[in-house]
Amino acid sequence: MIRSHWIFLIAFTLVFYGTGAAFMEGFVNYSSWHLIGADEFVAYHRFISPRVLTFLVAPLLLGTAFTILMLWSRPAPIPAWAIWAAIAAQAVVWISTVAIQVPIQLQLSEHGSSAGLLERLIHTNFWLRRVPYAVCAALYIWMATQVMGSGGGADVPPGNSRSAP
Repeated sequence: MIRSHWIFLIAFTLVFYGTGAAFMEGFVNYSSWHLIGADEFVAYHRFISPRVLTFLVAPLLLGTAFTILMLWSRPAPIPAWAIWAAIAAQAVVWISTVAIQVPIQLQLSEHGSSAGLLERLIHTNFWLRRVPYAVCAALYIWMATQVMGSGGGADVPPGNSRSAP
């Protein structure tokens, strides 16, 4: 029981840390990029990028890894469908990041500020990263209520496809 609860707690913490950091990045940082002069933008973008990888991307990636671990070890009150739904929401985020946002970021880093690229980044970031990750966070809140409401519950053994109570 203890192992599954620790995996859940670490995943929960990483998901909420990542959600907060990503919302700050998307709603505060990206929105301010229009205010940075063209001459300073490339230097600024190259300065901030490694920090975003360290303090945003790495925790989000770990959160996804711990979510996946819950397929094998989760508190009993959490049904498998909730884990799969969280993984699906996170998959949308990662696919969007690799296919859409990283190419935009690379263009910004190489060529500098572009109003069109910034608008596309902000728009796709909202719909394809913030919304799915907010859904994931909501699922984690629901999962936490299941664990807390049940008095903790036991572990679900690997391969158990028990449905929700």
